Amino acid sequence: MNVNKATIVGRLTRDPEVRTTNAGQSVTSFGLATNRTWKGNDGEKKEETEFHNIVLWGRLAEIAGQYLTKGQECYIDGRLQTRTYTGKDGVERRATEIVGENMQMGSRAGGGAPGGSTSAPRAASQAAPAAAAAAPVAASQIPEEEIPTINLEEEEEVKIEDVPF
Repeated sequence: MNVNKATIVGRLTRDPEVRTTNAGQSVTSFGLATNRTWKGNDGEKKEETEFHNIVLWGRLAEIAGQYLTKGQECYIDGRLQTRTYTGKDGVERRATEIVGENMQMGSRAGGGAPGGSTSAPRAASQAAPAAAAAAPVAASQIPEEEIPTINLEEEEEVKIEDVPF
């Protein structure tokens, strides 16, 4: 049996970049940073940061492009994919990415709630053309609902038992 599964919780390192393929499908890419802390043999606290490239497709890509911002917490569940491409200098390169299949938005940088009124979504002109063509929905038309969020500041280490999904 083979398994290709990646599940990470981290913070966006940059605003999502939304593009549309020639076939008209939306694709969004962004960076996500995850931290790991531990005590070394000398008893000192050590920290390591990993940076991950995330790719989302379809409606999930449009949602991420509209609502996610740099510094925001995010849960991504998906698969690892390595692709080969030729750089501008003619050298063949490889890039390993996490292709997200599920996403949950966490609190925004600065502690705001996701989708809350503390910060408006980016302009529709920055979103995919298909999303811009859709009828806009006013924030007052969206029913208020308690959305579980992930707050990485509360604990030093995220435990799988504490993840609410």
